[in-house]
Amino acid sequence: MEPVREYVRRRAAPALRPWVAGCSGYREAGVGPVRHLGLPSPWMTLILTLDDPLVVERHPDPAQPGGRFDALVGGLHRTPAVIVHDGRQSGIQVALHPLAARAVLGLPAGELAALDVGLDEVAGADVERVRADLLAAPDWAARFDRVEAWLAARLAVPTPGTAPRSAPEVVRAWELLRRGARVEAVAREVGWSARHLSGRFRTEVGLSPSALARVSRFDRTRRALQAFPAAGETTRPRSLADVAAEHGYADHAHLDRDFREFAQTTPRRWLAQEFRSVQDAEPSGAGRSWT
Repeated sequence: MEPVREYVRRRAAPALRPWVAGCSGYREAGVGPVRHLGLPSPWMTLILTLDDPLVVERHPDPAQPGGRFDALVGGLHRTPAVIVHDGRQSGIQVALHPLAARAVLGLPAGELAALDVGLDEVAGADVERVRADLLAAPDWAARFDRVEAWLAARLAVPTPGTAPRSAPEVVRAWELLRRGARVEAVAREVGWSARHLSGRFRTEVGLSPSALARVSRFDRTRRALQAFPAAGETTRPRSLADVAAEHGYADHAHLDRDFREFAQTTPRRWLAQEFRSVQDAEPSGAGRSWT
């Protein structure tokens, strides 16, 4: 049987775009065993599997034992998860804004920092109904429609008993930090002290402001590396040092240090090892890859 490798990405519907960076669908079969790093990013990751459970060999928090999940939500983190499969996997992956966690999940993103949990544990029994709809859907477009409808309903009608949505100052600070603004400048713009901003961020986002800024820079850079030029190309950066400089790193060594912290490997080793699965084709989306 010929290997199956499907990867489909769709930008979120306009009403969802403030809170959802995008959805991707993937299916692999007959491709051989894979061990994959789920890297830090400024987005939470939601996974709804189709045919086979998601197997997490190691979570970002090493104290959390590995497990198998039919549906999973992962909080923001600073070390990679390790995902494995024996040659088969399929599902829908959503990159969710951490400040949408209260509405979609019923709790602030800070409560899930560095953790992966069953999506039904925080979002309730309708997760299984959504999965059943996905399995019955005829194609990827219909699956994306069902997931987006579920997210839209959760965002429009927050789970009863949850706290109000995040303060506009936190939303603005997240936007600025993700784009590379300095923490002190962000605190001044939103009218808070750096200490107060840090406390609110740890609760609402799960990372400190400085950590979010660093993770965001790393995420932008590693996605640029996914478009690393082939031999003979002249329209894109010709070296890792060029990519590092374009994204705010002082030099190649600076980029190496972040890779060792966030990916526990070097950029060149990651490039050599990680491009073996369908989700690594993701061109510009968000959230960690789980293939």
